[in-house]
Amino acid sequence: MVGLLIVSHSRKAAEGIYELAVQMAGKDHRVVAVGGMEDGSIGTDALRIRQGIMDASDGDGVVILADLGSGILSSQMAIDLLEEDIDVVIADAPILEGAVSAAVQAAIGGTMAEVAEAAEMAKQLSKVE
Repeated sequence: MVGLLIVSHSRKAAEGIYELAVQMAGKDHRVVAVGGMEDGSIGTDALRIRQGIMDASDGDGVVILADLGSGILSSQMAIDLLEEDIDVVIADAPILEGAVSAAVQAAIGGTMAEVAEAAEMAKQLSKVE
């Protein structure tokens, strides 16, 4: 199953997005949240993200969703730090809606490309008419 890593500058934000995503994905999921710094402060940590990638991976790849620009930079650094051969892609998607869509797609057996596409399609969702 494709894994999903939620990267936020805030531990609380990451945990809340995780909660919504796994509610939709069901019990069998590979969703992991990494938020904030080790000491609980705001920020992103490439080493913690690297560990999150490894935790989310079961061999089918990992899609990362991040909240802000430096979360993307830290995620890219984490990918570079990987010693394992894990297929990882950073989705260009809104973190909350993208995580929910990606988690559902992964839960139904979607490929890595399908999971990333589901996340990125969330950019086109209209919330009001």
